Amino acid sequence: MSPDQKASSSSTKEIPITDADLEKLLSREASAFQRELEVERILKAFKLNPYDILDIDESATTEEIKRKYRQLSLFIHPDKTPHARAPDAFDILKKAESELGEKGKREELDAIIQQARTLVLKQHNLPTTLLDNDPKLKSLSPPFKEQFRAQSKDLLIEEEVRRRKAVKMNLANEGLEARKKEEEVAARKRKAEEDKTWEETRDQRVDSWRSFSNTKKKKKAKIAVLG
Repeated sequence: MSPDQKASSSSTKEIPITDADLEKLLSREASAFQRELEVERILKAFKLNPYDILDIDESATTEEIKRKYRQLSLFIHPDKTPHARAPDAFDILKKAESELGEKGKREELDAIIQQARTLVLKQHNLPTTLLDNDPKLKSLSPPFKEQFRAQSKDLLIEEEVRRRKAVKMNLANEGLEARKKEEEVAARKRKAEEDKTWEETRDQRVDSWRSFSNTKKKKKAKIAVLG
């Protein structure tokens, strides 16, 4: 073999992959797969429950919620995730964190969730003061958390339906008010036009009246007086 052939053979020789390199490659592939799974989870999460979207307990503190949001937002960021709907999942996640960050919205949400919890406990004839780690709840089937989340979902859907009906009714009322205002404006416009026409024809009406009065006087003068 010539020196040139040896050099060519040496340059095309494959560099062996070490166990460490293989482990890094598999780790990257696993990470990418997990990112896509998390995107799918968020897309399938119940959109009316921000806790479900963030996959965090209802008792989480504000700091815990912010921390979980930062972790998930970095994990599924569209720049790091090849999933086609990563931007949609990212927006859903951001909205969920924003809703839990608003005190009023979170209080309304927590009130509905607490109502759901109470209903489930009453269904099992259990005290409504039981803590989530109480042994009595561990024997329930399906698990208490699952029943509780399902009941929360039903109540949140009912609340959303009521909210949409109220919005629809408000829009209808606003439309009715708008039509009333339009009619009032049109009526005022007609009145103004009628007043203007009345003023513009004043002299014509006066002349007509004078002409009519003179005609009546002449007719009276021609009547013979019998004596």
